[in-house]
Amino acid sequence: MKVNVFIPCIVDQFKPNTAQSLFKILRHLGVEFNYSGQQTCCGLPAYNAGHWDEARQLGEKFIKEFGTDKYIVMPSAACANMIRNNYNRFFYNTSLHLEYKKLQTKVFEISDFLINVLDISAWKGKFKAKIIPHIESNAKINYHLTDEPLRLLKMIEGITIVEPFQKYSDCGFGGVFSVMYPQLSADIAMEELKHAVNAGADYIVTLETSCVLQLESVASKNGIDIKIISLIDLLAESLRFSDAIFNEENQVALG
Repeated sequence: MKVNVFIPCIVDQFKPNTAQSLFKILRHLGVEFNYSGQQTCCGLPAYNAGHWDEARQLGEKFIKEFGTDKYIVMPSAACANMIRNNYNRFFYNTSLHLEYKKLQTKVFEISDFLINVLDISAWKGKFKAKIIPHIESNAKINYHLTDEPLRLLKMIEGITIVEPFQKYSDCGFGGVFSVMYPQLSADIAMEELKHAVNAGADYIVTLETSCVLQLESVASKNGIDIKIISLIDLLAESLRFSDAIFNEENQVALG
């Protein structure tokens, strides 16, 4: 199988190692992939800020660049939801209608792809830690993830899940929300951090790089001793502690 990889702009700018983790995972599973250095953004930040003309332009660029012949895999349920569902506001009954409708069936957040497309049932990684999963409400309500991240976490030897998913959970980022309401944004993050500490977790595991940044920042400012990691980084890191042969370089040639 060969897929296209989309790296969200926030990953590209702030956590590029998370992109490398995604490449590692796909290589480990024998999935060929193409990453275009021309890609930029799905339009979600502009969309959330109310700049819909700019979001539409980025959406057009995305549709034209990625096409519909391969799965498109990304380490973000928020970006996947933007493409799958919110593009409908821009491209329904337009010249890009057919291309967009085909694209909807090809876009996958990485845990969804691993469980429901590749049908992963075992993972060779090892990682000894007590973790608490943090899966944002948007991923559950809008993208419709169910237990895919939890199933992957349970496959990692050494992981102890100290508490299952909460029904609704948010880190307080919300794009422009964290800029317009910084104190409320920080308070929401604090609730998540305190909850994880009280549960005895060593790590909070989240799908979104934006939540990693948000929770890390608030934890650092308030002296809270807990680590934040994305699911894809945890999966990649777990391979380092397994007995798997995994000596590939952490780089990928731009397609």
